[in-house]
Amino acid sequence: MFKKNYKNYSDEELMQFIKNGKEAAFEELYTRYADKLYGYFYKMLWQNVEKSNDFTQELFLKIIEKPHLFDTSKRFSTWVFTVANNLCKNEYRKNDNKQKAYNGFTYLREDLVEYNIQNMDNELFINKINQAIETLDSSHKTCFILRYKEELSIKEISKIVNCPEGTVKSRLYHATKKIQALVGKLAARN
Repeated sequence: MFKKNYKNYSDEELMQFIKNGKEAAFEELYTRYADKLYGYFYKMLWQNVEKSNDFTQELFLKIIEKPHLFDTSKRFSTWVFTVANNLCKNEYRKNDNKQKAYNGFTYLREDLVEYNIQNMDNELFINKINQAIETLDSSHKTCFILRYKEELSIKEISKIVNCPEGTVKSRLYHATKKIQALVGKLAARN
């Protein structure tokens, strides 16, 4: 007959509906998160389109198969990024070398750039920053992306990466310092 409209429900409410077998609730959740999760996987998994698609589908398959694993009293976004982060960690373990050959991310927003280098074209500058981000180890890179791309709070990141908030702050501080130093070196070469 009539299909229920799930657009006005929270993510957590949608998960409750999914637990009760409501397919349309899953479709709404997928619409909300598929692109965000694909983007996260793309950035974390060496800009590999196939892996990003596979991991996005795998994550949503887990939601369909095991919705009971989600505690509806918690925030869905924190939970889903925790699962995504764990999938990435498992992939890193499989790929010991972490494929650091890829140059630069395309995700860095211009409003995150806190530097003022007068003689460097903005696009070139962003590429330099992205190259520097690529050199970060996975724990620093994860915190950096979750904070500055996904715009999650320190508290949410702490839950996702399963470490104290102070550790997240420390990782962000050290990541920023390393990026600043590397961008300076890369800019000096040009």
